[in-house]
Amino acid sequence: MASTFTSYVAKNVGTSPTSLITVPSATVDTVIGLSVANTTAGSITFDVYITRSAVDYYIIKGAVVPTGSTFIMSGGDQKIVLVAADVLKVVTNTATSADVIASVLEMT
Repeated sequence: MASTFTSYVAKNVGTSPTSLITVPSATVDTVIGLSVANTTAGSITFDVYITRSAVDYYIIKGAVVPTGSTFIMSGGDQKIVLVAADVLKVVTNTATSADVIASVLEMT
């Protein structure tokens, strides 16, 4: 099984869910870090969730990020494993309000 470190980014995430990662077939992704940076002049709230077989599973729901701050969702001891066809999504309560980056170990 080959392993590769990679990252996925999304700019100006807003009120429509953004698919950050879609796991290809015969692949397992381990999210080893994920951050959501507030790029607006006010506080925002956001959700991060996995869609698997058309069902949404929330990892974070309604987290608040103050102006000029970044929320670190995972890292350290917290890892998130995604299997083939999983989609990691992010949405905020404000249009074009966040930049998101996920660091991933991809195994094929």
